[in-house]
Formats: sequence, C-alpha cells, structure tokens
Amino acid sequence: MSKQLLLQIVAGVDEAGRGPLAGPVVAAAVILDPAKPVAGLADSKRLTAAQRAMLSVHIKASALAWGVGAADHLEIDRLNILQATLLAMRRALLELSLTPTHVQVDGNRLPDLNAMPWCCSAEAIVRGDATHAAISAASIIAKTARDSIMEQMDAQFPLYGFAVHKGYPTAAHLAQLRRHGPCAVHRLSFAPVKLSLCLR
Repeated sequence: MSKQLLLQIVAGVDEAGRGPLAGPVVAAAVILDPAKPVAGLADSKRLTAAQRAMLSVHIKASALAWGVGAADHLEIDRLNILQATLLAMRRALLELSLTPTHVQVDGNRLPDLNAMPWCCSAEAIVRGDATHAAISAASIIAKTARDSIMEQMDAQFPLYGFAVHKGYPTAAHLAQLRRHGPCAVHRLSFAPVKLSLCLR
C-alpha cells in the first residue's frame, strides 16, 4: 500500500432500516480500494435486490475493509431511532480491520467518534449514497445485511410477512399488526405499533 493511500483512508458509512416497524437498524462501513473500483455502485434504494446482492459480493471481495453493525429493536425503543442509528454506525466502524483517517457518513448527522480507539476526521454528506462511492458501497452492504436478518425473522414470525416488506409499514404489514398485535421484534416506541397495542 502506498504512503499516499495510508495518509488518506476513507471509510464510507450508511444505514438501512430507520423506517421499519420491526427489526434492527443496520449500518455498514466500507473502505474501498482505489486500485479495484467497483462498477455499478449507486444508492441501494435505486437498485434491485438481485443487483444489490451481486454488488455486495463484489464490494466485500475488493474492498480494503468492511464492517457491519446493528442496533436491535430494544435499543431503538430505549435510545430512539436516531441515537440507535448512530450507535450502529459506530459499531460498523469498529468492525473495520483497517483504521480510517477520514469518515464520510450519509445524511446530516455524525456518530460520536470521540470514544473510538482511533482518531480521524469526519463529514456528513446529504445524499452521499448517490455521490460518494464508499457511501454507496456501505448502503448496499447495510441493506443486504438487514434484508437477510428480516428474512430470518420471517421464519421465526411468519404471520407478518417480514420477508416481503422487511418490516416497513406497508398496508399488508399494518393489517397483520392490527390482527395479531406486535411480535417480539416489533419496535414498541413506533406509533403504528403503539396503536396496535391499544386495539388489543
């Protein structure tokens, strides 16, 4: 690795799962290898599931480092979704096998990096998942990781259709919430879930 690359090791960070009513919020951190660009990177929401799955494999194979972190539904209820998201981002950064010198985070808020075991600069970039390759890569890994978790939760709680809507408040999901009430992985602090409890 060149001295110049060592001086600027950029980690892109993004999350998936702030809006769902169930399951964790998942973040990923990715340090891309400038010598191995990944074609087709984009905001994960603009890609199909098949495209995300293919790109996730390529990113993991070619990146200098990548890490995934999550905050579960209990932490979301205790901390609120914003703080849980920032916690998941810190956990993803801690999973990196390479220490970044600069962190780029999608959005307008930064996780608290003061308690990290290393020092680096950081910037929040609105719509960074569409403009910065490392953040795009992180968005893809975070989304595929969270989708996989929700598919596993679907097997545990088949009444709700998690494999289809991944916990987002679709009409079908809301109907099942009204019919059955929340399950063990629903976010009880979210309004539609609270309402379903009142209807029981």
